[in-house]
Amino acid sequence: MSALKEEISRRRTFAIISHPDAGKTTLTEKFLLYGGAIAQAGEVKGKRARAATSDWMEIEKQRGISVTSSVMQFQHDGFCINILDTPGHQDFSEDTYRTLMAADSAVMVIDGAKGVEPQTRKLFKVCALRHIPIFTFINKMDRETRDPLDLCEEVERELGIDTYAVNWPIGCGKEFQGVYDREKQRILFFQAEERGKKVSSAEVALDDPALDDMIGAKKAAALREEVELLGAGREFDMEAVRNGTLSPVFFGSALTTFGVEPFLEEFLRMTTAPLPRVSDKGEVDVFSEDFSAFVFKIQANMNKAHRDRLAFMRICSGKFQRDTEYYHVQSGKKLRLSQPQQMMAAEREIVEEAYAGDIIGVFDPGLFSIGDTITVPGKKFKFSGIPTFEPEHFMRVSPKDTMKRKQFIKGTEQIAQEGAIQIFKIPGAGLEEVIVGVVGTLQFDVFQYRMRSEYGVELYMNGLPYDHLRLITACPCPPEDLVLCTGAAILEDFRDRLLVAFGGEWSVGFLTKHNPGLELADSLSV
Repeated sequence: MSALKEEISRRRTFAIISHPDAGKTTLTEKFLLYGGAIAQAGEVKGKRARAATSDWMEIEKQRGISVTSSVMQFQHDGFCINILDTPGHQDFSEDTYRTLMAADSAVMVIDGAKGVEPQTRKLFKVCALRHIPIFTFINKMDRETRDPLDLCEEVERELGIDTYAVNWPIGCGKEFQGVYDREKQRILFFQAEERGKKVSSAEVALDDPALDDMIGAKKAAALREEVELLGAGREFDMEAVRNGTLSPVFFGSALTTFGVEPFLEEFLRMTTAPLPRVSDKGEVDVFSEDFSAFVFKIQANMNKAHRDRLAFMRICSGKFQRDTEYYHVQSGKKLRLSQPQQMMAAEREIVEEAYAGDIIGVFDPGLFSIGDTITVPGKKFKFSGIPTFEPEHFMRVSPKDTMKRKQFIKGTEQIAQEGAIQIFKIPGAGLEEVIVGVVGTLQFDVFQYRMRSEYGVELYMNGLPYDHLRLITACPCPPEDLVLCTGAAILEDFRDRLLVAFGGEWSVGFLTKHNPGLELADSLSV
């Protein structure tokens, strides 16, 4: 096998998805712990707790939630692993969607007490659209949980996917004593005092009479019966796992680290090397000698000392080499990416090379947009686009201090280019005020917080009555001459495209009827 093929084959790139508070960021921490990337896991919440490694923004540390997707790479057992930790809160689902476009598989974390929650359903649908393999980790077994069989049935019923329990829990909460590994036919014992460090395990076979002494005759009999019942059910089918129709299920506790290492090892065994991506010229071979990548995220001010902007790229084929000349398809420009970085949340290091499956961050001088393709000179294809979500909430925003106009313009422009928060101008007006559109209202808090902390600008923010936005693809007259219904407005985005914001869906009929020749696109991703 060639060195290129070998390096690409050992890559594993996956996203972790869940409803808020299911334990996703904690699980990410424990993966990093096993990879030797961190020595001590920090709990995500708690008054004296260390902030979690993967939550780098101040607002995340204060609230104990992830509001941006973070990217981390570590080595484990011969594999090079790229983890994409996503925001669980529904208000940041757009960022999560883009992140899933960069992943080859997903780990779905489910709270054992709550089961499948609304945001889990939403994110699962995104995975299902792309037939991404999904691995389920039922978390918090060290607390009181619902019946494990009920949880598996709920996953199947709610998400329309088959499940296969790779291991099975023995009790829960104070009664939780460990899990039975069905394939290896052994029991891993839970030892609560190992919290925050690597967990140790004792092993015993299911038919060993000593089991009755260890967990009690009643529990041992129940376990034998449940395992027999599982054996009469669905067979394990690796092909079904890889095309996203069967989810292997694991039970454990991320907080106490129990069950995390066996899960990671099985996951790495079952997942595939990087998958090919589709372009407008067909499928792009992962093992091609030619480097190619797409931008799925832009983040400004990750390092306050440098006031920088990073574009995150998923490498789709070949090998990336620092200081090599590459081609930015959308602008037609050649460029050298001289300071490519790989992440450990806020920690970064400059890399000389990276391979298909890896995620790298490159400094963005304002050239990149979400969905852009970068490849070698002479190639002219574009990877399939990442959709832009229609904002559902709008506010008129202006600086409280008019002397900070310059910082206000710079801040709004930079945050607009990141794509998570959409910012619009009034055509013909200056930039003393802008219209901010978001998918979820919590994004307004993040916008306000970042403008204050990163640009030193306090804001006036007033709600607007719009809940729909359409892109104008053909306009029969100057925009100011359009006949608008009450509560509608013409806006312009930072790519100089004209849009119309309005209240109810009925407004579309009014606008097209009273403005012959006006054409509105159904999607903002045109």
